[in-house]
This record gives sequence, C-alpha cells and structure tokens, in this order.
Amino acid sequence: MTTSRTIELIERLGLLLRTHTRQRAAAHGLQPVHVQALDYLARCNRYSNTPLAVARYLHATKGTVSQSLRLLEQRRLLRRNPDPGDRRVVHLRLTARGRKVLGQCRTPGEGGNSGKDSEAASDDELIERGLDRLLRTLQAENGFRTFGQCCTCRHLVRETEQMRCGLTGERLRPEETTQICHEHAVPESAPVAVL
Repeated sequence: MTTSRTIELIERLGLLLRTHTRQRAAAHGLQPVHVQALDYLARCNRYSNTPLAVARYLHATKGTVSQSLRLLEQRRLLRRNPDPGDRRVVHLRLTARGRKVLGQCRTPGEGGNSGKDSEAASDDELIERGLDRLLRTLQAENGFRTFGQCCTCRHLVRETEQMRCGLTGERLRPEETTQICHEHAVPESAPVAVL
C-alpha cells in the first residue's frame, strides 16, 4: 500500500527532475518532451523505435509526437529509416549529435552506482525495487504498457547460448536483451524492472 507521503515525495522528486531537464533542454532549444523522446530512442530495441511506440511510451498523441520528432529530425538529432521489410514502417535512430545532446541533458548521477559504498548501493536497490513494484502496479491498474527490458519479458526464449524473441522468432544479440520494448509482457511470477 502506497502512502500519501510516498506519493508526495515521488511527485516532488518528479518536479525537481523535470525542472532540471527543462533547464538543460532549454540550453539546446528543446523542451523536456524532446529529451524524453531522445532518451526513449536511446534505450529502446529495434522493434520499438517507431513514432507510434514513442507516442505510447510518452502517453502523448500521435500529432504531438509527430511535431516533436519532426523538430528533432530538423535539428539532426535523429534520422528516419524505412523498414526494409515494410515500407509503411519508419524506424527512428539517434544521430551522434542526438546522443551528445541527450548526454548533456541527462540528470547528473544517471548511469550507475560508481563511487557509492555498499550500504548506499543496497539502499538504492531497495528503493528501486519498491519503485518498480509501484510503477508495475500503477501500469496494471491503468492498463498501460510496461515497456520493460527484453531480459525481463515473458516472451524471451532462452536457448543454448542464444536468446530470441518469442513474438517475432528473431534472435537477439546480448545487448538487445537490456533494451526496452513496447511489446514487453511482465512474467507472471518474477519481479521485473519496468520503465
């Protein structure tokens, strides 16, 4: 059960993080939604880098996301590539410039526990697990997609020294299993990191 104090703290942290992102994004002539789209595209897999998946991840309309993606493309922060198997599908990829701008807009401390003692790292793990559980609960209650990592998905098929997606049947490279997917499904019994 989440207390109102927990929700207040999360809302306050979210406000501070959004303010920080807004300030850093403004230095590049961007809005926080642009940074969120870049961040998503930097972390998603090859099945999830479409305009529709970005819209679903951001809980935004296709029109709003389309305008944001057009601006990011005009600023050469991302590029559109048609899908070789289905010309109606467009895949979005960050450019080197897009990755650089994203890195400059991220919150300090994102990216790991380097320099933390084991007690602080343990505290972070507890907080993470609690927030994961809260997020998973809210997503389930509201019928939202989980956008979790492939390695935590019920569709992941583990074969001898290889993994593949159970939905597409395609093999996954090891680095792909830690990327987020719009088709993610929470395993019925295992805890999962959701994004």
